[in-house]
Amino acid sequence: MNLLRKKQQRQGRRSALMREKGGVADFDDLQRHAFRRNRTLTGSLSSGVSSVSEHNSELQSTRVQAHHLRRHRRRLGTILFVVLAIIVGLAWMIWQSIVTVQIATDNGASQPLNTKPYTDEIQHYLDSHPFERNRASFNGGSAATYMQNHGFPEVSNISLNTTHRQIGTATLTLTMRKPVVSWKTGASRLYVDKNGVAFARNYYADPTVEVVDQTGIQTVNNQVLASNRFLGFIGLIIGHLHEQGLSVSQVILPADTTHQLLVSMQRVGYPVKISIDRPAADQAEDTARAVRYLTGKDIAPKYLDVRIGGRAYYQ
Repeated sequence: MNLLRKKQQRQGRRSALMREKGGVADFDDLQRHAFRRNRTLTGSLSSGVSSVSEHNSELQSTRVQAHHLRRHRRRLGTILFVVLAIIVGLAWMIWQSIVTVQIATDNGASQPLNTKPYTDEIQHYLDSHPFERNRASFNGGSAATYMQNHGFPEVSNISLNTTHRQIGTATLTLTMRKPVVSWKTGASRLYVDKNGVAFARNYYADPTVEVVDQTGIQTVNNQVLASNRFLGFIGLIIGHLHEQGLSVSQVILPADTTHQLLVSMQRVGYPVKISIDRPAADQAEDTARAVRYLTGKDIAPKYLDVRIGGRAYYQ
């Protein structure tokens, strides 16, 4: 009992002393931060003094709280930036993706185009090249080569139309080969362009130059046996003669030979014998030089022969 009485007296004197020095509010604040038994002290009230586990304490200093807030804001900013980057990337991939294709042709084609077989073949190409189902990675040259090797040699080039854009749909413009000569034998008709590529489907007006076949070569399943080599060379020789200022009007395949051509030209009154075993460019240059010489000398031969390199014969 004496101990309890003494304790109460000490507390009374302490309360009276605190009232004299600062009032009840200061006393309560001192009591709140005073030492208490059976409690672990963590943190520090001083900004210049650090303590153990200060970052996890209840009594964090202003400096520690500001550092913690900066780190939290930095983490939230990084997460927000990553989320926005992912959203933008996904939107870009969806906008650039190619799910379906639409086929268009260049304005020079005069015949209507059945787009379904070309659309189906382009879809097969995209199925075998999944990384090109994107406008940024689509390779028109590779797609054109694929089409040419799979039954569509009349396709010269494929380009991606950037003016008509729809989500998931790409418009591809097909450039078709323009023929410079045609060859009809039996029930089949073949065409060839100036690069010497033969094809069967023509979407332009029929060329004025036609091959007259006098060789008597037999056909198998309506396909001319020597068509690829002959037509390829004929297309090249016509193109090179055009570069020399000469327009071909007719090409004759003479009888009893498969290595020679008899070429007739506009405003030239005699044919020219040409061999398919010599480069077409060289023979076209020899022909132009010989024609200018004969015209200047006012000579009208029966024919002109440029089958031997560096020489020209006429009769």
